Amino acid sequence: MLDLTINEQGLEKAVACAREKNIIIPTLEQMCNPDSIPDAIKEKLGDLGLWDLDPLNLFRITWKNESKEKGGTYTGVNHIELPSSLTGVPARIVMLVGKWFPTGAHKVGAAFGCLAPRLVTGQFDPSSQKAVWPSTGNYCRGGAYDSNLLGCESIAILPEGMSQERFDWLANVAGEVIKTPGSESNVKEIFDKCWELRQSGDDIMIFNQFDDMGNYLWHYTVTGRAMTELVNELSDDPNKRFKGVILSTGSGGTLASGDYLKQQFPNVKIGACEALQCPTLLNNGFGDHRIEGIGDKHIPWVHNVRHTDMAIAIDDEVPMNLIRLFNDPMGVQALKDSGVPAEIADNLHLMGISSVANMVSAIKFAKYYELGEEDVVLSVATDSMDMYQSRLVEMNEERGAYTATDAAYSRAVLDSVTLDNMQELSHYDRKRIHNLKYYTWIEQQGMTFEEIQAQWYDEEYWENIQKLAPKVDELINAFNKKTGLLDGIQE
Repeated sequence: MLDLTINEQGLEKAVACAREKNIIIPTLEQMCNPDSIPDAIKEKLGDLGLWDLDPLNLFRITWKNESKEKGGTYTGVNHIELPSSLTGVPARIVMLVGKWFPTGAHKVGAAFGCLAPRLVTGQFDPSSQKAVWPSTGNYCRGGAYDSNLLGCESIAILPEGMSQERFDWLANVAGEVIKTPGSESNVKEIFDKCWELRQSGDDIMIFNQFDDMGNYLWHYTVTGRAMTELVNELSDDPNKRFKGVILSTGSGGTLASGDYLKQQFPNVKIGACEALQCPTLLNNGFGDHRIEGIGDKHIPWVHNVRHTDMAIAIDDEVPMNLIRLFNDPMGVQALKDSGVPAEIADNLHLMGISSVANMVSAIKFAKYYELGEEDVVLSVATDSMDMYQSRLVEMNEERGAYTATDAAYSRAVLDSVTLDNMQELSHYDRKRIHNLKYYTWIEQQGMTFEEIQAQWYDEEYWENIQKLAPKVDELINAFNKKTGLLDGIQE
């Protein structure tokens, strides 16, 4: 659960640190509705780059940033709708776009959701403790960024096999970077490093996205509301036409948005996407793959499995082919020649590797349910190709320069997406997946048997977390009042 108990001594230190470093903390409500952000703060954002290490960029942790590298304010929910000429299905497949978050990925929001409650309750002391961010990529980047903006030291932990862009960026932002063996599938090695740090005697706090309910709460509240707003804009009859939301399993946090959506649109289905090379949900499988950042070989503690309706596995060769098609000039031109509108073909770089896997999963979902042209399927472009340019270089070195023949083949890969490697989950399929939590979280990570049972049998377990958003905002407002900075900036 998410503990909001106040530590008065720690709170005094956190307030003093924030006052000294001129840090004002945004509320979850402001992230959902940037119109509620004070005008004085909006004006100051006009001089800031989206990735600048300035505390005011905390107010850019929202799905509604203007799509500008510098000086942007706020618009509607950032998204791209993919036409049938690209997807091959009549259904409307719409991707929320994460590129326009600070750090270029939506994980900066999940990291905030884990850090901010500990800070404003005084449970975390930024003046003495280091924030540890275990991750397969974007979360530790978001955590290091948030830590920098919130005035504390950070340690980023991620597998050594992740893209070089992540390490290059972290070198300038995180206090320390620890590489663990393996790649995105090697989550246990990350957990093992966390245990080693706990026993080191250093004054640290570990913000584990896979078990921290702040991750769940942020996505339930902020991503869920953004998706609801977008669906209502897209369709005059969303209760009938909004069919599904398709999300990579990852830390399980983004899937919390599905819980929010099911409360608004009871008939919507949640599809969970994973790599076929590591089909943990589909058949308790394991293995290595190239869809970076989604995490594998376990079921995250924060994943409410009981609400997951479908498991979809994607062969990693599919998104690896498609990122070349979407980003090489030869491929982009081939798409235009095949009828894909230029404004779409020129913006497919907004989808990174896992984003493309999400897109393909959404196509499979639409084909499975034989969806029509008025039906809407949502997914998320968690990050863009900004984080994977080195992968394109590597593929060119391995496979040769991209040619018209390669583009035709890649397009054929997309056009031939079928209904293989997907399963509509029954009650007991879900229970099988949920039970996999036992081996990671009870046997290895010290969670309790009572809590894993409550996650399955007691719907109030999740509802009680969902209800905490107003309380978190109340604590943030109280924290800002103690620093006195918000009053000062509005004078």
